Amino acid sequence: MSILAIDTSNETLGVAIHDGAKTIAAYIANSKTKHSKRLMPVINQLMQDANMTPQDLTRIVVAKGPGSYTGVRIGLSTAKMMAWTLQIPVIGISSLETLALHAITQPELICPFFDARRGLVYTGLYQRSDAHQAKLIKDEQNVLMEDWLYELRELNQSILFLSPDLALYRDLIQSILGEKAIFPMEPFHHPSPALLAVAGSERAEDPVHQLTPNYLRLVEAEAKWLAKQKEHSNE
Repeated sequence: MSILAIDTSNETLGVAIHDGAKTIAAYIANSKTKHSKRLMPVINQLMQDANMTPQDLTRIVVAKGPGSYTGVRIGLSTAKMMAWTLQIPVIGISSLETLALHAITQPELICPFFDARRGLVYTGLYQRSDAHQAKLIKDEQNVLMEDWLYELRELNQSILFLSPDLALYRDLIQSILGEKAIFPMEPFHHPSPALLAVAGSERAEDPVHQLTPNYLRLVEAEAKWLAKQKEHSNE
């Protein structure tokens, strides 16, 4: 088995090649540079480092969002194009679940999140399931962080928070959850493409033309268009 994992859904660009037992090559960068310019050169370099060609791949795993609309599209379109061309399976996995995988060996509940601006976050609540999977126990959603934290406080359990945007919300989290909030070291807050590859190694494939982004909310332009259509229909 030779798995290519791709994550461009947020600021971190992550690509890995995994053989089902170990990571052969991996690249992770947290940079403002556009993923569209870097993704294919990174894939090509990792292929060279692994002494492989695209024809050696047996499946592709991709983070399908939520996150940056542009980033999600770049990763998905590249993964789908490669899978269709090579005639191999493609598997889409939530970007929040990808982040939660960092903590699946821990007993605490796991709350991954990404900033969605204006006090909103993309988030969900997970707990460990087995060595390769995280179990979703509260649906992923786009929600005001303050409202979400008060909801979590009702659980009265220790919760481990994971996010590249933790600095934006750490004080708020602590003010509401106090000692129930747990914050790992900084490297754990960036999604690992190697973990993404492992998680996708045992999943059923997605029909390539039916694999779509998981935005959790409408793109602003689409939301405005739908609002206008509703206004016209009520006239």
